[in-house]
Amino acid sequence: MFFHGNDIRRLIQQPPSLVEGYIDLEQQLQPNGFDITLRDITMLQNMGQIATDNAQRQLPDLAPLIFDNHGFMELMPGNYIITYNEIVHIPTNLMALARPRSSLLRCGVSIGTAVWDAGYSGRSQSLMLVYNSQGFRVQKNARVAQLVFMTLTAETESYFGKYQNENI
Repeated sequence: MFFHGNDIRRLIQQPPSLVEGYIDLEQQLQPNGFDITLRDITMLQNMGQIATDNAQRQLPDLAPLIFDNHGFMELMPGNYIITYNEIVHIPTNLMALARPRSSLLRCGVSIGTAVWDAGYSGRSQSLMLVYNSQGFRVQKNARVAQLVFMTLTAETESYFGKYQNENI
């Protein structure tokens, strides 16, 4: 079962808030999810590695990019790591998926995301992919993705991985 706007609003208003650090609740709360906004953009600097053992995981170094005086940034085609403004606290009976906003897709840009697991808390990052051969211009705090929350059939163990409480 998917959560709708009223369910999300209720979970935001009770501690711990489902989503904190949002820019404008009324603008970001959607009928079927919650829009999350752009805080930072970085470029991948070298190769990463994933192995069968997480101890061998190596994430690439990231170089921060700077927004101009009006809060905009021009991105050439390529891959970027983005960080969101919002901190989420997913209860153990929910999970979330994020999808790029349709306006982003219409600009030739997508966002690659993973699952927000039950029990996860943090300020997440995603992969922004600029496919438009002319590039893309984006402003800091723009709504770029929508979190969609789904209820689980039963409560589960809380997420305990490396990214718990990331970027807080």
